[in-house]
Amino acid sequence: MRIVGGIHRGRQFHPGKSFKARPTTDRAKESLFNILTNRYDFESLKVLDLFAGTGSISFEFLSRGCDSITSIELDFKHHAFIQSVVQQLNAKNEIRAIKGNAFRFCEQTSEKYDLIFADPPYDHPKFEEVPNLIFDNQLLAEDGLFILEHSKYYDFSNHPELIETRNYGSVHFSFFQNKQPS
Repeated sequence: MRIVGGIHRGRQFHPGKSFKARPTTDRAKESLFNILTNRYDFESLKVLDLFAGTGSISFEFLSRGCDSITSIELDFKHHAFIQSVVQQLNAKNEIRAIKGNAFRFCEQTSEKYDLIFADPPYDHPKFEEVPNLIFDNQLLAEDGLFILEHSKYYDFSNHPELIETRNYGSVHFSFFQNKQPS
């Protein structure tokens, strides 16, 4: 795993060969953060990274100046890896790494986030429910953005909150935003 931009650009972390997570490709990550850089001041964002895997997206936000990141990962080894990188980057105050179920977290938290990124396993049985999980639990702050990483086999074009979809090879990002006034 490599951080592709910001103050930690080029830093590499190796989760090991037995790691099961499918990290976002560098090309897709760089393209995503180019889009976000044009829309947001990272220092003012409150970010939620669901199904964090390697923590790659959380570390990209950190590297770009975000200081309020919550990272949710259920797998023990993946969470331990995220915790070790948080320590190596001296980011305990900026990244809150929680070992837990992303669905349960979303149903129980009362916090609102400016930006939510979710990268569930593509074969997760509840994959298609993730956008509704975000909106039904009102997790986005006003003007907040939800980004879902998925394969070409998912199509969210009929979701009322979808604003656009971008694809980078095998990686697709669907962007959602509250269209209803609060």
